[in-house]
Amino acid sequence: MKVKMLSRNPDNYVRETKLDLQRVPRNYDPTLHPFEVPREYMRALNATKLERVFAKPFLASLDGHRDGVNCLAKHPKSLATVLSGACDGEVRIWNLTKRKCIRALQAHEGFVRGICTRFCGTSFFTVGDDKTVKQWKMDGPGFGEEEEPLHTILGKTVYTGIDHHWKEAVFATCGQQVDIWDEQRTNPICSMTWGFDSISSVKFNPIETFLLGSCASDRNIVLYDMRQATPLKKVILDMRTNTICWNPMEAFIFTAANEDYNLYTFDMRALDTPVMVHMDHVSAVLDVDYSPTGKEFVSASFDKSIRIFPVDKGRSREVYHTKRMQHVICVKWTSDSKYIMCGSDEMNIRLWKANASEKLGLLTSREKAAKDYNQKLKEKFQHHPHIKRIARHRHLPKSIYSQIQEQRIMREARRRKEVNRLKHSKPGSVPIVSEKKKHIVAVVK
Repeated sequence: MKVKMLSRNPDNYVRETKLDLQRVPRNYDPTLHPFEVPREYMRALNATKLERVFAKPFLASLDGHRDGVNCLAKHPKSLATVLSGACDGEVRIWNLTKRKCIRALQAHEGFVRGICTRFCGTSFFTVGDDKTVKQWKMDGPGFGEEEEPLHTILGKTVYTGIDHHWKEAVFATCGQQVDIWDEQRTNPICSMTWGFDSISSVKFNPIETFLLGSCASDRNIVLYDMRQATPLKKVILDMRTNTICWNPMEAFIFTAANEDYNLYTFDMRALDTPVMVHMDHVSAVLDVDYSPTGKEFVSASFDKSIRIFPVDKGRSREVYHTKRMQHVICVKWTSDSKYIMCGSDEMNIRLWKANASEKLGLLTSREKAAKDYNQKLKEKFQHHPHIKRIARHRHLPKSIYSQIQEQRIMREARRRKEVNRLKHSKPGSVPIVSEKKKHIVAVVK
């Protein structure tokens, strides 16, 4: 006699939890789901609200410096290693996983003006107010050995910035002029200048490595070609640019942090008009650094906050601040694109999440699926007024909030004045200048 039995796999109807929860079968036929859009809208609304509830970006504070943190540098090979230079001449090397200082050394007398690591990560360079360039080993001295630099170059003037070539044993310093140095020589290979004011920052292009850009106190941004040993182009803005940063994914794009509270993204092939003007800060922007993806950058400002901007948007998507954070002088985006570090006046280095509501640690497959589903829902309904308002809302300190309101009134007054001048003038007598071109004084080639 034959007996037929039903045999079922529990994986088909039981969910992957310790409890025996029944899996609910779903039929995706749209005719059977007349309320699909309202249901998805409510899910998108809840996902947006939960994102704001769990937005806790601050991770840690690295204490140890005895003066304001003036510059930061990333290790090219190690994600956990960060270098910082302070206003009292001290340099510290930090381990981010342990959140501890693993080495401290007195590098200079006076401010540490710049710090950069060698492309292979074996050593790093510092410049300071004592007119010296010093090269240090990344590993500490052995037991009983003194902390001594590998090389010391004594200059004629104060160096205000330094950056290392991405592929060769060459580095650049800036001060009264831009000097290109070979690591094995005590004299610069070539010196370049265009104008007579001091240069505050110099940066090598990470893709077209022979290109470098600098910004000076006479309001100009100058681009140089290391192969020709001559300046290429110069753009003059309304106010002084503090620093620039090259996009790591697009060779010709760079962003400048300006004193007029704005950031300007330029294409070096057409400097007469910036690609985008980024406006949200209410005080001078002091530093800027790109994400490794090249799609976003972070800026540090004198208004005691840092902001994250998409490259193609004029407004920031995120603003980070704490009660005790003072003027933020330097900022860096880590090489894994997950974290942001900033150094400020009150001797602290703070570590933040790049995505404020992101969960740290390992995610289960169900958590990943839910995260992806919620993200798609938020993208689908992102332009709905209610969801857009919740996603955009940020709590701001009273000082920043009041300054934003004040600047809005001033901007409206300027706009009204321009409209009235245009309205009551002879046609064609008042030129119409776009917002992008307003701040460009001249381009010199």
